[in-house]
Amino acid sequence: MKKVTAFIGSAQKKATYEAVREFERNLKSHTEIEFEYVFLKDYRIEFCRGCKLCFNKGKKFCPIHDDRDLLIDKMIHSDGVIFASPNYAFHVSASMKNLFDRTAFFLHRPCFFGKAFTSIVTQGIYGGNSIIKYLGNMGENLGYSTAKGCVLKTLEPVTKDVQKKNSLEIKKAAVRFNRVLMRQTAPAPSLFRLMMFRMSRTSMKEMLNDEYYDYRYYSTNGWFESDYYYDVSLNPIKKLMGRIFDYIGHRMAGVD
Repeated sequence: MKKVTAFIGSAQKKATYEAVREFERNLKSHTEIEFEYVFLKDYRIEFCRGCKLCFNKGKKFCPIHDDRDLLIDKMIHSDGVIFASPNYAFHVSASMKNLFDRTAFFLHRPCFFGKAFTSIVTQGIYGGNSIIKYLGNMGENLGYSTAKGCVLKTLEPVTKDVQKKNSLEIKKAAVRFNRVLMRQTAPAPSLFRLMMFRMSRTSMKEMLNDEYYDYRYYSTNGWFESDYYYDVSLNPIKKLMGRIFDYIGHRMAGVD
């Protein structure tokens, strides 16, 4: 049975919570799953201090001792995740942004391959589409296979017509997420994702050494020699582009 965890960035159990509940009902109409709600307000997540120890030495060297690792553990042990947040000042809520800040080392060392990701944004008037795009990018940067999320209008009072449109958006988002959740094989990377991997790994190999955790992590996983983060068949064009991206990464490193 698949395990899905919803990380909710709202301080109240209102529109965002109700949207996730409706999403859960739709998802369970497609497949049998275990579903967990995680309210970020119930966890202690301190502000990042910018010391970069998690980048350079590893996450266990972070000087902050809060509930970050409890949340990471839930992400690791989930087959799929949903990040749901109200639109606060044209961005995710502070608690959700803080979680992303505290786990930013995963952007250097993505590890959630083979897991599904989607997002839900509730809002009054506008701005949600850019938040959905941000969340989708974060999901991909963390290694997830992402399904497009949904933006819901929840300005009170919510009319029946608006609620009907919201329900339709949730239904479609659940179908997209379920498709990714049940995928049996890892997807081939887009050219953009391939570029990000090949350029960063090449510059990292030439600029860093085994004193840096990032370098040791890439070396241990064989990423300095692999085509991509995981075993995947690249077509001839992507193989060629991969070599070009390696060359660009070499030039960016400025090493002759």
